[in-house]
This record gives sequence, C-alpha cells and structure tokens, in this order.
Amino acid sequence: MKSTATEAPETGDVIDLLKQQHGQIRDLFTQVAEREGDERKAAFERLVRLLAVHETAEEEIVHPLARRSLRGGDGIVDDRLAEERAAKEMLADLDGMDVGDPSFLPKLDELRIAVLTHARAEERYEFDRLGAEFTPEQRRSLASAVAMAEATAPTHPHPGVESAKKNLLLGPPTAMIDRIRDIIQGRAK
Repeated sequence: MKSTATEAPETGDVIDLLKQQHGQIRDLFTQVAEREGDERKAAFERLVRLLAVHETAEEEIVHPLARRSLRGGDGIVDDRLAEERAAKEMLADLDGMDVGDPSFLPKLDELRIAVLTHARAEERYEFDRLGAEFTPEQRRSLASAVAMAEATAPTHPHPGVESAKKNLLLGPPTAMIDRIRDIIQGRAK
C-alpha cells in the first residue's frame, strides 16, 4: 500500500497539503479506534508513519518559515514545537505496544486529543497566516519542499528532535534505521 503522506492535493499548495494530511490523520485515528486485531494494527502503523513524516516536514520546512515570516512567529512556533514534543512522547509510548492491550485505546484517545488540538492550532495560527504571506507559486514550491522532506523523514517518533537543525542532522540516519526496521518487521509502505 502506498503511503499517502506525500500525495499533494490538486492545487499543489502547501497549506492544502498540510490540511489534507490533518484530515488523513483524523481519519486514521477513527480507523484505529474502530477496528480490531490486524486491521487495527495496520491502521495504527499507517498513523504512526504519517504523523512521523508529517511532523518532520513541518519542523524542517514550515516552522522555520513561520518563525521568520510571521509577526510573533517565535512564540507561535515555540508553542507548536512543545505540542509536537508532547505528542511524540505519547506516540513513542504507543508505538510497538500491542494494539489489543487494554490500555492502548485510552492512551490512543489521549494522543488523538493532543494531536487534533495541535492541528487546529497550526491551521489557525500558522497555516492560514502563511497562506496569506506567500503567492500561489511560492506555496506550490513549498509543497514540493515538504514532499521531499517527507520522503526522507523518519517513520517513527523521536521525541527531542523538534528543530530543523536536529532533523537535518539526525533525520537521515534515523530515517534509514526506521525504514530498515520497518522492512524487517514487514511494515514497509
């Protein structure tokens, strides 16, 4: 199954791409909660992968741009990075956990609330404002940059790696290790 993380919407606009991914993330949370057994496990693996590559691309491309371009960008980005770190910690706790464990769904719901709250804040305080700052051509170029960052991003959460510098330094070797692990465990997408 092909990952949908880097499938750009028809507009090719970075804001549309990121919002579309937020929708996919919402849908995957629902699928994980509603399914059982191997279907739940497969949906959760897709969720982990999408969250990991999506957040990495935001940390490498979108947040540095918001920090530089938006009035109050430092505060906006610092808040989003704190939310991302907390979500990565929750996701790392769930990643590899047996999806049939009685504590899995309550922890998943906690993560769902944190991630969806974070996504709404990004859309309101960061994405909409970035959309107004850049031309359609610039937003299409940014969508390409996000897709490239996602193509080489780690596929599992790594709390503490929320800055562009850390992602660029640690991301490629971490991504390679994650992708080898996925292949060995039969999770390559």
